[in-house]
Amino acid sequence: MTSVLGHLTDAEFPAQYRKWHECRPADLFDAPVVVEVDKVCAVHFLKHEAIAKNITQQARYAKALFVWTDCDREGEHIGHVIQAAQNPVQLDDRQATAVSARIELDLRLGAIFTRYLTLTLQTMGGGLAERLISYGSCQFPTLGFVVDRYFRVKNFVPEKFWSIKVMHHREDMDVNFLWQRHRLFDRMSLTSSQTAEQLYNKGWISYPRTETDQFDKAIDLKVLIAKQSQDPAWGPHAQGLLTGNFTQPRGGRKNDQAHPPIHPVNYVASGSLDHDERKVYEFIVRRFLACCSEDAKGQSTTVEIDYGGEIFFANGLLVLQRNYLLVYPYDRWESSQQLPDFHEGETFEPTEANITDGKTSAPGYLTEPELISLMDANGIGTDATMAEHISTVKKREYVMVQPRSGGDDEEPAGGRGNRGGRGGRGGRGGSAGRGGNSVQQLIPTTLGVALVQGYDDIGLETSLAKPFLRKEMEIKMSQICAGTKSRNDFVQETLDEYRVVFIRTQQHIDLLKAVNYITCSWIKNCQSAADCSTGLQEIRSR
Repeated sequence: MTSVLGHLTDAEFPAQYRKWHECRPADLFDAPVVVEVDKVCAVHFLKHEAIAKNITQQARYAKALFVWTDCDREGEHIGHVIQAAQNPVQLDDRQATAVSARIELDLRLGAIFTRYLTLTLQTMGGGLAERLISYGSCQFPTLGFVVDRYFRVKNFVPEKFWSIKVMHHREDMDVNFLWQRHRLFDRMSLTSSQTAEQLYNKGWISYPRTETDQFDKAIDLKVLIAKQSQDPAWGPHAQGLLTGNFTQPRGGRKNDQAHPPIHPVNYVASGSLDHDERKVYEFIVRRFLACCSEDAKGQSTTVEIDYGGEIFFANGLLVLQRNYLLVYPYDRWESSQQLPDFHEGETFEPTEANITDGKTSAPGYLTEPELISLMDANGIGTDATMAEHISTVKKREYVMVQPRSGGDDEEPAGGRGNRGGRGGRGGRGGSAGRGGNSVQQLIPTTLGVALVQGYDDIGLETSLAKPFLRKEMEIKMSQICAGTKSRNDFVQETLDEYRVVFIRTQQHIDLLKAVNYITCSWIKNCQSAADCSTGLQEIRSR
């Protein structure tokens, strides 16, 4: 048995196209692409050539080759490259073809727009003189989400609203009724993912970069539960699951066919982990145990009244059995106000009925969990790459990070509302822990806003900062996998779309330069979000 390390090969242009000044960026639309063994792994800094040589040598002594990679598009592509001669399951050439097409497109489009933007904007001098202005079909939409939220916050105008509060006193209880219309406006959430990766590499949890939210029934979950029974905090709950309280986790909607949901595979005492590892590990364990527990059970009552032609209601909740809530403190489901007896059809005059007013408040800047949710919903990247795209826009200084004031009161992602009783049991989870550390919010720099607004000013039918072009690529990749679209058609259709964007960028490059002109004077002094806000204000007021 031997091993590989991700993608040993990489797509690249021949030597005559690799030097930026020896060909035009537009030439890369039609330049040949070669596939060769990548010299060094960008993540682990290991020599791929040595690994490839090892596989070649081992193959001489093998009668059969078993490719043991993720059972997804990427895994099929790796297996296709290794050229397995015999397999228990035949390689899916369509999935491998879809991935190779995506790799080619990412190479061409990234190189074309990165070279053109960098070489063109560097001529403006100042803060852009030696700056790399990179483009990626996932990178730009990631930046676009941050910029969109920034302007939603900055352009927010408080709106006055009115509400009606009704209270009735009965049986020594004040019953507060909520207005069905709620308000009247006219009187007429990388650190958690990195920590999880560390826990996985140390053998404490399963592979964390997965979208799967359903356990295979062949997995003996009780064996995993038994390993947690020794912990002083959640051990008693684990022991209870082993003695009759176990429930098979409910299946979710996603299964990447490569990995099970994130779960603990071995027990480790909290004292053996650092602060971040301990927090993430505890969250994963507690969520796993909660997934194997019974639903919480309660009894709710709703009283609805008609007052002055408006509908009001009051809710009462009595939690009868906490079950999974005993081990999962991230969900809050507590008994609420008791309700006195009301009878259907009865008439009464409320003790109080008052009109109140207020003003709407601005949304907050994007947090990383919120950004990941937007990327996930719009098909920008995968669980394995989303953090990398966010890291790239930070590294390029398109986006900066600052603590959100009052962040200690934020709920953890994957907390309230994400579970739905026992919904999502066996799911992906979310950020672990709450309180203690302030929530980090993402603020676009002047450069980041200038790039997005510059492309918006060009008037493209579909902006590069929106997710639609990348989402369309993902749809067409699925069509290749289904056999309804050829690789060549997919590549050519996508290149034709981006060729139109590139030509329009060339025709209206002055608009991009005009917006970025402001950037030159600010970029060297932009040390914080507050510094950048002045430059952003100038861009917005143009």
